[in-house]
Amino acid sequence: MPHPLTFALAGNPNCGKTTLFNALTGARQHVGNYPGVTMEKREGRLRVAGRDLTLVDLPGMYSLTAYADDERAARAFLVGEKPNCVIDVLDAGTLSRGLYLTVQLLELGAPVVLALNMMDEARQRGLVIDTGLLAKLLNRPVVETVARRGEGADDLMREAAAYALTRQGGWRPLEISYGPEVDRTLLAMQARIEADRFLTDRLPARWLALKYLEGDEEVMAAGRRHGGATAVFLERGASALAKRMRQAGSLLDAVISDYRYGFIASLLQHGVVLRGEGPDRIALSDALDRVLTHTVAGPVIMLAVLFGMFQLTFALSSAPMAWLESGFDSLGRIAAGILPPGMLQSLVVSGVIAGVGGVLGFVPLICVMFFLLSCLEDLGYTARMAYMLDRVFRAFGLHGASVMPFIISGGIPGGCAVPGVMAARTLRSPRERLATILSAPFMACGAKIPVYLLLIAAFFPEHPGMVMFAITLASWAAALLVAKLWRTTVIPGPATPFLMELPPYRLPTLRGLSIHTGERAWQYVKKAGTIILAISVVMWAAMTFPGLTADRLATYEEGRASIREQMAALPAGPAGKAEQAALAARLADSENFEAEEALRASLAGRLGLVLEKVSRLAGFDWRINIALFGGLAAKEIVVSTLGTAYDLGTADPGASGTLSARLAADPAFSPAVALALIAFTILYAPCFVTVTVMARETAWKWGLFAVFANTALAFGAAVAVFQLARTL
Repeated sequence: MPHPLTFALAGNPNCGKTTLFNALTGARQHVGNYPGVTMEKREGRLRVAGRDLTLVDLPGMYSLTAYADDERAARAFLVGEKPNCVIDVLDAGTLSRGLYLTVQLLELGAPVVLALNMMDEARQRGLVIDTGLLAKLLNRPVVETVARRGEGADDLMREAAAYALTRQGGWRPLEISYGPEVDRTLLAMQARIEADRFLTDRLPARWLALKYLEGDEEVMAAGRRHGGATAVFLERGASALAKRMRQAGSLLDAVISDYRYGFIASLLQHGVVLRGEGPDRIALSDALDRVLTHTVAGPVIMLAVLFGMFQLTFALSSAPMAWLESGFDSLGRIAAGILPPGMLQSLVVSGVIAGVGGVLGFVPLICVMFFLLSCLEDLGYTARMAYMLDRVFRAFGLHGASVMPFIISGGIPGGCAVPGVMAARTLRSPRERLATILSAPFMACGAKIPVYLLLIAAFFPEHPGMVMFAITLASWAAALLVAKLWRTTVIPGPATPFLMELPPYRLPTLRGLSIHTGERAWQYVKKAGTIILAISVVMWAAMTFPGLTADRLATYEEGRASIREQMAALPAGPAGKAEQAALAARLADSENFEAEEALRASLAGRLGLVLEKVSRLAGFDWRINIALFGGLAAKEIVVSTLGTAYDLGTADPGASGTLSARLAADPAFSPAVALALIAFTILYAPCFVTVTVMARETAWKWGLFAVFANTALAFGAAVAVFQLARTL
């Protein structure tokens, strides 16, 4: 059986690489981590020309000189795994810029196939690209693609598979000249590396020498670990050449870059790219940006877009959410009717259905929100948001690049703090990176949304979109203010400048939007069916055991027996009807009192009651305390735990209406308590998984700092909000 092939997708950010990956792999995708790092790696499985193939979507990069963690992870995969083929995806409209990465891949020796993507846009701009000539000049396949429509994808994979089999895993580095002086040093270093077999089992000798000349810290650190006189020779040779260049008024890495662009220019001057007639797509993007990123109009339009998104989300999802809530409510009643009273009924109805059902009821809203968020991302508008917010972020001691971690974490609700924290790797200033990591979890992530939606449905049902919009703005404000607090106290230091690329506007495709929405919705459902289910069962047990003592149970039973005897002794007919109803109400009250007292006597109830002595300042009773404690594991647990608590606290679980209706009817809850709980949820400790990732990205002391410092800030804010709201 033929050995499966491994292909890598490489390319600049915004070149359509991931769109092409989705077009090729569809639902056959797997998400894991690169070896030794927490950087996410996406893989897809497909079959081409009778061969099984694994396609790896590498992070977007401009160069193989690694600065950020995602660039290091991509290069480490190329060098360590040596894929059978590297498909280099280029934006056909900016070919010369994309070829800079191509040249470095060729210098590494990788078997490269070029995918000239967005050919439709290039043609609309009047560009005529001779792909046959480019393929001849580079001596490797070049295929035209339009990833968002899937055009050319099959041809690309057939060409790549054929080329990979022709190369048979052989890596043959390209050699280009960098001028007489650099070439002399480069040849001397290359000869020494080959003679001493210095890291040649992993890296081509000439490419390794180039990395020393470029001052690549990671490569030089690997050389020092390898040891020997060769590492010293290479560092001294690179340092001496750099010094001579500086004395001549040049920078060594700039000279190397210039010669690479010179090589690219020599390729293109043969007539690879010609300009015909057609509208300039870049000019159109610039014209739109003059309005959409305007100093005054831009932020107003951005707020209007976000507000409209929330209004549309609630308008489209309200009916499906009501159907799901009603369905889970009916399912609870059916299960309560089928199962005999006892622990099994309690577990299924109060632990599983009330817990997990409370979270799954928000799936329609999550899907709509993810779909609209994907629209903004694919349009290129989220990049404009980052650009506009740079000025604001710098005022709070953050970097413009901090915007994307905030957005990914839930700056537009529905994100997740885990990839948001990991996205902070792009920040090169350690202080700004740490401040971003500590602040990003305040955003309205997908885990917090069910909490907000529950409280909105219970206490602010008239204007759900407006309230959700206000919560989002409050999350941004909280993150920026806390970031400013940390930047002026525990992590002071100057801000650094910000530079980013704005991609041209592009219309999203239904296929791409469906894949992105489906992926995120499935992750939400899978989390509800695994992690949240498990924690819901644990919380049910904590709210069930040890329960009431036998003596206390006997006391309740004796009281109810007495009531039943009185009911039996009443005369039949209209005369005893009023008294019969009163005794029935007393019997129901007794059963409810027993259920609530049993909940109070449980492990979770006792903890909630202990905390209530302090939490009353914020309006939180013992039930809310239990839910917030469970939310340390995952914020959705706040909803599932409240569902379980209110189900266990009644004598007739599964038959008391939706959770939002129960909260609205509870005299211990009020709009003031709801506002305080929203403030606390925005600020308090990140979920356990996020804390773990924060610790990996920084150190455990900062992960623990986020737990305790955030919770203290959250409680202070909740007390202030509750006291103010109650007064007003």
